[in-house]
Amino acid sequence: MKQIGIDRRAVLGGLGAAALVNPLVGFAQAPWPQGRTLKLVVPFPPAGATDVLGRLVADKLGQTWGTNFVIENRPGAGGNIGTDAVAKAEPNGDTLLIVSVGMATNQYLYAKLNYDPVKDLAPVTMVALVPNLLVVNNNLPVKSVAELIAYAKANPGKLSYGSSGIGTSVHLSGEYFQKLTGTKMVHVPYRGTAQATQDLIGGRIDLIFDNIPQALPHVRAGSIRGLGITTAKRSAAAPEFAPIADTVPGFDVSSWFALFAPARTPQAVIDKIQADTKAGLADPALRGKMDALAAEPLGNTPAELAAFLQAEMKKWGDLIREVGTKVE
Repeated sequence: MKQIGIDRRAVLGGLGAAALVNPLVGFAQAPWPQGRTLKLVVPFPPAGATDVLGRLVADKLGQTWGTNFVIENRPGAGGNIGTDAVAKAEPNGDTLLIVSVGMATNQYLYAKLNYDPVKDLAPVTMVALVPNLLVVNNNLPVKSVAELIAYAKANPGKLSYGSSGIGTSVHLSGEYFQKLTGTKMVHVPYRGTAQATQDLIGGRIDLIFDNIPQALPHVRAGSIRGLGITTAKRSAAAPEFAPIADTVPGFDVSSWFALFAPARTPQAVIDKIQADTKAGLADPALRGKMDALAAEPLGNTPAELAAFLQAEMKKWGDLIREVGTKVE
């Protein structure tokens, strides 16, 4: 009997020490009880890229953890309304946010934010990158990025480029292109790229740095001409197009999508969400769905996402201040 008592104390002591060393002991399968309802806030309307990617990730995490996810679309103010709601949510891991480029740019585009993107939100993981594709009207006499630059320099202020709105990656791609090439074009913002694409096909604007899923079908149908990918490497969705960076060194722009949590969410919970998101993104079925969106799955660490966000803030903050872009 004495020996049994000693062994029991040793086992309990060992478990206690393990819990101190590894804060994830206790949620080997999930950070929450099975059946718990969690919330993913999408700060944009349904059916957009942020919404679609968010639902794919939430569905996979829900299956992994045995929990239910409610998708809450809270659009408005370029993503600021939904982002502010998550910044003020309880930091217990029950509420997550999927956001895009606005996390890095909105503080420079809007006169005032009700949240601090660094202090009020904790980075979890990058979900995916989606390149943009530089496309031009078929009647424009250029067939390469180099020819476009030469034509733009010979015709300053005469070319027009469309976007899905001020401050979007589609818009900022055009601003960054002008900065790095020394060209001058006219920006024409739309409420989305669908109308912009129709105006491009009709010759009412000259070019767009459009999201690949929107642009590629029209390129392959011959309605518009593709010139280059906005990311630093080729896209598996359109490998025939070389990066713009091959002609314009340093040019690297993408639509990116990442998970954030309220600040002060326990690091153990954040690390668990990151690890299970990364594992989920490696699932062939999920990767197939993301391939259809031309999305490159990532799943990097919270520290890597934090460093990426800082780099994006630096790049776009400098550019937005330089060109004086503001959202009224």
